[in-house]
Amino acid sequence: MDQEINNFKVIEKNLDYFIEKHGEIYDAYTNYGNLVHEKGGPLDEKTRWLIKVALSTECQNEFSLRTHILKALKGGCTRDEIEHSILLVAPTAGFPKTMRGLLIAREVLKGEK
Repeated sequence: MDQEINNFKVIEKNLDYFIEKHGEIYDAYTNYGNLVHEKGGPLDEKTRWLIKVALSTECQNEFSLRTHILKALKGGCTRDEIEHSILLVAPTAGFPKTMRGLLIAREVLKGEK
């Protein structure tokens, strides 16, 4: 657990560095992400967040997975819907990725009671 906390601190410091040195690029990237999420097509907000949870699980991007789980909750997704989106990863991307995603989700959701 301490290693994960240290990893997040490193990621956050790196992001802070990137924003400081390349703020305009970061702003453009953020704007692009927002446009795709909000205006990219007909999917409702809950579905968009569940897709992002599944993609973060498949990519094994822990930082993004944690962020997307929290945003999915704020976007109206239930805990069961979030877990289901993670389970759907297994047949395509593998059981170990799903198990890691579940472990992370359980930890995040435990803190969001």
